[in-house]
Amino acid sequence: MKFEDLLLEIDGFGKFQILILFILCLPRMNLPMHFLLHNFLAATPSHHCAIPHQEAFVNLTMEEVLLISIPREPDGTFKSCEMFSQPQFHLLLNSSLQPENNSIIQECQHGWVYDHSQFTSTISTQWDLVCEQRGLNQATATFFFIGVTMGAVVFGYLSDRFGRKAMLLLSLVCAVIFGMLSAASVSYSMLAVTRTLTGVALSGVSLIVLPLGMEWVDVEHRTFSGILTSMFWSVGNMLLAAVAYLVREWRWLLVAVTGPCLLSIVCLWWVPESARWLIANGKVKRAHRHLLRCARMNGRKDFAVSPEALERMILWSKMLPNYSYITLFRTPVLRKISLCSGTLWFGVAFSYYGMSMNLTGFGLNMYLSQFVFGFIEIPAKMIMYVLVNRVGRRQSQAWALILTGLCIGANIVIPKRFSTCRKIEGRGRGTHLFLAVLCTTTVPYVSRQNGMGYSSFMARLGGALAPLVFLLDEVWRSLPEVTYCGVAVCCGLVAFLLPETLHVRLPEGIEDIEKTQ
Repeated sequence: MKFEDLLLEIDGFGKFQILILFILCLPRMNLPMHFLLHNFLAATPSHHCAIPHQEAFVNLTMEEVLLISIPREPDGTFKSCEMFSQPQFHLLLNSSLQPENNSIIQECQHGWVYDHSQFTSTISTQWDLVCEQRGLNQATATFFFIGVTMGAVVFGYLSDRFGRKAMLLLSLVCAVIFGMLSAASVSYSMLAVTRTLTGVALSGVSLIVLPLGMEWVDVEHRTFSGILTSMFWSVGNMLLAAVAYLVREWRWLLVAVTGPCLLSIVCLWWVPESARWLIANGKVKRAHRHLLRCARMNGRKDFAVSPEALERMILWSKMLPNYSYITLFRTPVLRKISLCSGTLWFGVAFSYYGMSMNLTGFGLNMYLSQFVFGFIEIPAKMIMYVLVNRVGRRQSQAWALILTGLCIGANIVIPKRFSTCRKIEGRGRGTHLFLAVLCTTTVPYVSRQNGMGYSSFMARLGGALAPLVFLLDEVWRSLPEVTYCGVAVCCGLVAFLLPETLHVRLPEGIEDIEKTQ
């Protein structure tokens, strides 16, 4: 008897599983509040060079001081990073005149003045991460995702070694500690380090929550469970917009999004360890106790599998060698799946976060854009739920990525006034991606958490690079969108190389997956 058969005896999707899934949705809901926090934490408000006071300015209004002190953009707005070395008083007579000599234009010498009408403070205003320091501002998101990338490797191993629940608790505790330290940062360096460590901790939450829930659910309800869990990611997106709207100071914003981790820690008391993991690691008595609890809650009082029967289930696993990340590339079929899956996860995260971290230019304020993007993910995921069960996971994943890339690319050529609709459509298609990719990747159970760790590593690598692509607009304004488009389309084509997993039982061993090809 395999574990999937055992789940059917205790009801693989009863009250017990529903309770677990909803509790695990709490930390899942908190994840996007950190993963997309950069939009508000590092927002750059309108700014211009600070102008030192001079006696000649006594009778001038602030607008006139700016007029003679700061050059203008072609659209008439004041430049953010340049100033005149000497006041250009002749511009008071005719503001349309050009400066007498372009050599008098220089970079800001006395700092910047920021518009605080939307944000009380951000890390950009705290440490002047603008103009030449703009790269450091974007790098804040990259540091966070580098931490998530490292955490994917670390927690992928630890959760296989010490258990899903124990490592989930550890990651949540560490997320609280480093999240609060980030809010207390006294320098940019301290913030960069603590945000990186927060990323490491939250990677454990991201990596473990889904498998811990799915390992209690039968094959028939596996897709529905993934969709349900993913819905709470969208709810977290909308909550982020509300929290950021109410909390405009970056330190308190960090505290506000870190606090819910404490609630998740408390609620995990009612979540049992994965019985599948317990059996695979010889902890039969604990597994049997959890299975009995599940059977009672689900109304299966006739469940009578003994601990001895569970002992017989793990005899085969004791004969297997210890598996590592190298195992994912050791056999031909698994190697192909691992390479394709890694590429796919990279493309999904790269495209998703590329769209998610660009809230400007949609004709809406940042808060409303964030809320709308979270809201439209919900119907998009419902559509994907139908597609993955009708069309299949491979086709849905491939075409979702390709169409997402085409929607992003369309913004380069269509008139700007219509680009909002295209971007929202692209965002809607982009939400399909993480749903289908979770269903498409097929890794045998004995190395599944390593497989999730590797896939998550590739996804976070894509997430880490996505914010830096925005800096390419200095080379060509449309180059970031071209990059996102190209990566999405190419990775979508790779998805056609993966096996279909619709109505397929999760493989237990490597031999299972090799025999299917």
